[in-house]
Amino acid sequence: MSGDKHLVIAAGGTGGHMFPAQALAEAMLARGWRVTLSTDARGARYTGNFPDGVTIREVTSATFARGGVLAKLAVPFRILAGIGAAKLRFLRDRPTVVTGFGGYPSIPALSAAWLHRVPRMIHEQNGVLGRVNKLFAKHVDKVACGTWPTKLPSGVDGENTGNPVRSLVLECAGATYAAPQAGWPINVLVIGGSQGARVLSDVVPEALMHLPKSTRDTLFVHQQARSEDIERVKDTYETAGIKANVKTFFDDIPDRLAASQLVISRAGASSVADISIIGRPSILIPFAAATADHQTANARGLVSAGGAVLIAESELDPRALSEQVIDILTTPGRAADMARASLSQGIPDATERLVALVETLGRRSRK
Repeated sequence: MSGDKHLVIAAGGTGGHMFPAQALAEAMLARGWRVTLSTDARGARYTGNFPDGVTIREVTSATFARGGVLAKLAVPFRILAGIGAAKLRFLRDRPTVVTGFGGYPSIPALSAAWLHRVPRMIHEQNGVLGRVNKLFAKHVDKVACGTWPTKLPSGVDGENTGNPVRSLVLECAGATYAAPQAGWPINVLVIGGSQGARVLSDVVPEALMHLPKSTRDTLFVHQQARSEDIERVKDTYETAGIKANVKTFFDDIPDRLAASQLVISRAGASSVADISIIGRPSILIPFAAATADHQTANARGLVSAGGAVLIAESELDPRALSEQVIDILTTPGRAADMARASLSQGIPDATERLVALVETLGRRSRK
């Protein structure tokens, strides 16, 4: 195994870390690299769609964010055990490059790479470095940024790679935008993710009730909502005479994005990337409890470009949201201008940019 190119991808146990990791794994396998994913039991739940050619290694790790006092006291020891195991594996099978995508489970592989002087990089999806990526930012060869600009420690330079997206999103990249017109059907997509979707269920239906009847009559709302909220959301739309499809999950979000005239969404890094690559006007409502307010940072590029309107959760109410919706949908040319501005922020070749960084480090490793 000493002659082949071997990428170790280290990623934590959330979709935000695992989805871009999967995109890079697929691309590197296609280029003839051997790929190993280093993650924990939580991360392993997201590996069902990883290519069969990826070797999955579960590592010992832990986080201070969960568990009681005893569990938190055990965290350093569990992390050290994971680092020791990774170090031994690297002695037997030295990687060419190690890439971390954040989360505590990425600590063992990145630490072992530093100890063995293996070329290494991190990719940060959000506009603010997560705790683990912040820890390693000054100890890696490259810092790839999914959101630009990203707040980085003093002395650290980042490269704007963008966030890799699913192939289904790329298939809809730059899809023709049908601007809202009087009397024509208007699709509004409401997506909130698993965290904080309730506030959208509380506010969005009532906000749309306040729209003029001529606009309400043309609306078709597609809204993701928690199971416990679905019936009341449906009832509100029915009372308002608004056609709506309300579900806990849509498995065809790219197609719904492409068909929408307006998106109302949280500002998770993946959602922002999808919206900008397809190019749709949006109203972004950052999750107030996000660590270091990173969702506000995620939205900054789209808002500055004119592709999105930001409403802080603390300022969100039905009237304020209704005013923004009606302005976007009825001001001549505004929605189309926002769609073009949104598209200008998309980076559809984000995966290829990451691949280029990995291969550059790989050449350095083999000198």
